[in-house]
Amino acid sequence: MDSSFSADAAFPPNAESARASHAPGQQGAASPHDAAAPRSSPAQLPEKAGETTPENPWPLSKLSHALHGYVQKAPAAWVEGQVIEVNQRARVCYVTLRDLQEEASVNVTLFQKEMARLERPLEQGSRVVVSLKADFYVKTGRLSMLGRDIRPVGLGDLLERLERLRRALADEGLFDPARKKPLPVLPHRVGLITGRNSDAEKDVVRNATNRWPGVQFEIREVPVQGAGSARAVIGALEELDRMAEVDVIVIARGGGAFEDLLSFSDEALLRAVFAADTPVVSAIGHENDQPLLDHVADVRASTPTDAGKRIVPDVQDERLRLSQARSALDRAVGTMIEREQQGLATVRSRPVLAQPDGMILVREEDLDRWRTRAWSAASSLTLRAQDSVAQMRARVRALSPQQTLDRGYAVVQTPDGSVLTDATRAEVGQWLTVRLASGELGVDVTGTSTRRPGEH
Repeated sequence: MDSSFSADAAFPPNAESARASHAPGQQGAASPHDAAAPRSSPAQLPEKAGETTPENPWPLSKLSHALHGYVQKAPAAWVEGQVIEVNQRARVCYVTLRDLQEEASVNVTLFQKEMARLERPLEQGSRVVVSLKADFYVKTGRLSMLGRDIRPVGLGDLLERLERLRRALADEGLFDPARKKPLPVLPHRVGLITGRNSDAEKDVVRNATNRWPGVQFEIREVPVQGAGSARAVIGALEELDRMAEVDVIVIARGGGAFEDLLSFSDEALLRAVFAADTPVVSAIGHENDQPLLDHVADVRASTPTDAGKRIVPDVQDERLRLSQARSALDRAVGTMIEREQQGLATVRSRPVLAQPDGMILVREEDLDRWRTRAWSAASSLTLRAQDSVAQMRARVRALSPQQTLDRGYAVVQTPDGSVLTDATRAEVGQWLTVRLASGELGVDVTGTSTRRPGEH
């Protein structure tokens, strides 16, 4: 007990004023005189509880009065809870309240005037807010809670709270579609969180198994209503999320009243679903039931039956799609082969492949024609060149000195070999050589003359 309890509390008139005790410093059994001797007088009692000792204790009544005074100083507190038991007496009503999330309960005493303010009697399962004031009863040492004011939590109040929470979570991005994880195409193992032996469990398992017989389930049965249900769902969710073999998690519950589904709008549960690495499917209630979990979950199923259809594909549909895909593939391959065959036939029908030697024959004819043209051109050029050479030879011959000599002319040369063209350059008695068309003559100059041919 707190050591601040003081000794100024009043004592009842018949309170004991002495206690038997051992003498200080002695050990072993006390003597009869020591046992009968008083320990201390009221004036010598410790002021605080922390100062009491086995040799100098408080009377029990002092502790009770100190506790009563200490509890009376505690202020009243408004709390919210769920009524789980109502015991109506003549002028007093005893109510047991349970916490909405954890396993904690307290007994509340309500007097007739407080109950008279209620518009309707309290019922089990009702959610209320009540002002509680702690009271310690000295005679019995019993701590009780007195209810000074009690108010039912109406549907409007709950809806207002949920709307505030919805707006706050939406502003944080917990409802953002871009952050939602896609479901696996074919999950090998499905985690299922549902109530014990519930119809929701049967609907999910039956519909999923009918659609895909090979699917396996990892089922966690937890309370899905009342105090502690949200915490239980969170524990199961975290356990399944840690299992690597679980590909998708389904949280399922059947329909119920609005208050029955409040656990699935719990803020802690919503944040746990948002933080999970495994995709989460919400399958709570019916189509019209929309707890906040539907907005945070990666996929919302209208009912547990719908969840069983969403998490796995239909084996019949997949077989039909596979057959259709196989048929489409066969048609595509057949069409491609037929088209390629037609293209190959078209290529083979071309002259270059139908008569491959035709191209060679055409080229052979071209080669013969080009050879003939080349031979003709070369022959023509040769003939023209021969004619040119003959003409040039004739011109050269016509212009050669020998041709002149052949016509009867002669070339006179001096002894030094130079041609004599002027008679005045010759001297009488000079030896000259006369070259004829055939042969030479040696002559002596007997005289010279400047007469030109044709002159007399």
